[in-house]
Amino acid sequence: MLTLFLVVLFSLVFLSVPIAFSLIVTAIVLMFVMDSFSGALMIQNMVRGVDSFPLMAIPFFILSGEIMSHGGISKRLVQFSGSILGFVKGGLGYAAVLACMIFAGVSGSAVADTSAIGSMVYPIMKEKYDPEKSAALFTAAGCIGPIIPPSIPMILFGVIANVSIVKLFLGGIIPGVLIGIALMIGWYFHSKKMNYPSEGKFSFRNAIKSTIGSIWALILPGIILGGIVFGFFTPTEAGVIATVYAFFVSFFIYRELKLKDMPKILIMSSRITAVVMLVVGAATAAGYFITTAQIPTMLMDTLTSLSSGNVNLLMIYINILLLIVGCVMDLTPALLILGPMLLPLVLKNGIDPIYFGVVMVVNLCIGLLTPPVGTVLFVGCGISKIPMGRLARAIAINILIMVAVLFLITFVPGLITFIPNLVKR
Repeated sequence: MLTLFLVVLFSLVFLSVPIAFSLIVTAIVLMFVMDSFSGALMIQNMVRGVDSFPLMAIPFFILSGEIMSHGGISKRLVQFSGSILGFVKGGLGYAAVLACMIFAGVSGSAVADTSAIGSMVYPIMKEKYDPEKSAALFTAAGCIGPIIPPSIPMILFGVIANVSIVKLFLGGIIPGVLIGIALMIGWYFHSKKMNYPSEGKFSFRNAIKSTIGSIWALILPGIILGGIVFGFFTPTEAGVIATVYAFFVSFFIYRELKLKDMPKILIMSSRITAVVMLVVGAATAAGYFITTAQIPTMLMDTLTSLSSGNVNLLMIYINILLLIVGCVMDLTPALLILGPMLLPLVLKNGIDPIYFGVVMVVNLCIGLLTPPVGTVLFVGCGISKIPMGRLARAIAINILIMVAVLFLITFVPGLITFIPNLVKR
């Protein structure tokens, strides 16, 4: 059954069948093999998968990210980052990473982070620096979007594992910051090697002016995270607040968002939401039949025999498995398929599900950069107009940097659990 599941699913993926339909077909095949075909059961499980209040946060965070991209908020984050980091050699690269980290605190999406910041910084960076390395930097930094809270994948994992989404959010703070710092260190050595120019001397006056101009954008992550942590609103309600706040600031304060832009923004957000929710429903239906076929038990037995009860060895095997899957499957379906399959094994070995959830999200975020299915890699190619093969080679060093941070947080769990353990929610 395990072999059949893998062969059918990955054959369909390699044939470029959309992942949601690949999951549905795989579930139907499993039903026929188990001689328990039921269309009603399939539909019931798909509806059950999307019938969840916490999942309501996803369309609102997607919408808020689209509004911020069109309403001048992302532009001001780039200006702020440039004002405080542009004076060093290769300063625009550091500014791009910092802007991605700040925007991650309001979008929760790697695609939104990469497209919003990349479209702003790349036209300038390619004139001053190596175009391929510049595109590789902002593309890799965009993957911090789902790690620093809020995070759409962590909302999904919280629903799957029935654990605190708040603690998952908090667990992503240090890993996200570490990845940002690590990418900056990598850019430092590249800038030094290439002897990139600076953007002039640091101006305290310009920094203050830029900070004041960006203050409405800069306080939004604090509002979202602070409100969630202190119990003023749930993660779902935070998505609504982020959307309303983004619209208010973009329309009334910055005045860059026009009412004529809203239909396009709403249609784009609806399309993205529909894709995500269809995948969630299809993965839930497939997950039901996967469980019925005892595939998670088979996977658990295999990994248990390989690790011989050693938790560190088990996490190494899980990380390797996720890195491989991330190369051929997008983050959301990989999370929805493998999350329920790996959770029983994780809990059986006494591994904190909050820690595991963050490790899993960070791992699968790296898969967003790897061909042939790297969604964020495609976004970077679209913005930079660089062929995928060339950009994939340029981004390889950034992937290695992120993998190094992944194994650091894997073997030092306190980097994930320290902040969540301070909160009693």
